[in-house]
Amino acid sequence: MAATADVAEADAACLAGVRASVEEGRASIAGKANLHELALGVTGINSWSGTPVNPLDPRRVPGGSSSGSAVAVATGEADVAVGTDTGGSVRIPAACCGVVGLKTTFGRIPTAGVRPLAPTLDTVGPIARDVNGLVAGMALLEPGFVEDAGWTPSGVGRLSLPAAPVIDEAIDAALAAASVRSVPVELPLWSDATHAGLRLLSAEAWTVNGHLVATGEVGADVAARLEIGARTTQGELAAASVVAGRWRAELARVFERVDVVALPTLLDVPPLLEDAAQMMKLRVTVPVNLAGVPAISLPVPAGSLPASLQIMGPLGSEERLVALARRIEAAVAR
Repeated sequence: MAATADVAEADAACLAGVRASVEEGRASIAGKANLHELALGVTGINSWSGTPVNPLDPRRVPGGSSSGSAVAVATGEADVAVGTDTGGSVRIPAACCGVVGLKTTFGRIPTAGVRPLAPTLDTVGPIARDVNGLVAGMALLEPGFVEDAGWTPSGVGRLSLPAAPVIDEAIDAALAAASVRSVPVELPLWSDATHAGLRLLSAEAWTVNGHLVATGEVGADVAARLEIGARTTQGELAAASVVAGRWRAELARVFERVDVVALPTLLDVPPLLEDAAQMMKLRVTVPVNLAGVPAISLPVPAGSLPASLQIMGPLGSEERLVALARRIEAAVAR
């Protein structure tokens, strides 16, 4: 596809702020980042154009799909990178590479002109080394974006998932260091939302990209996921849509009791490249996309490799999420 693709006649709509900043001399474009093929994968491994090297440990996956974006900011090649997040593709590589990523509210950043993967789930968001960079990235994508400086949640819901003890301990320690009061919350539909989100994602990805499988030039892992979408029935899609509605209602009820929900981005440290298939079981991101709400992934200390704290907020709460992330970032750096 790359060999026959035409150069776009215009920038994607979300890059208007970036282009204006470049023209005014306030920013420069460092380059184009690599990614998981077709943005359809969680490992970042790309057999066609090469796999970006995880700067924390080159033996481990960089995470996908926006692998090159996370690696570029982690290594200092760029201050801010832009990625897409359909099922975790900003937050997962941020978690793997020890940087900060923001999955934005569905529809907040326009996706017109962005190559689609699953249009009902696709979002665009920034990746940066720290919260300062993340705020700058949001201001490029949404000129006028301003952090809700100093905002403090009255309550943080702590979602318990089957994470490795070192991950859970790191998240709880980070919240405690920031003097954030957390209370246990339950989301019984979390697993169902994961399966429903993946079903919808695969079906839409097949609609957009399925014709490429016949070329024989699609990687085996990506082709397999597309073929799952091809086999999805209308009945299965209808059932997934029902789950999506119930899941959004369940999450909305939780946000009536707490301001945000804290959970891991990955259930364990990034796997070694030879164990990359484990990533599908480690990432806990898809329900956020199905709900359409925003979430930040933030590195927190945890042994030899950082853990990634994921903070999920209600629709349109990005300004508050970055304020809370800044508070936690400062606390764990002391």
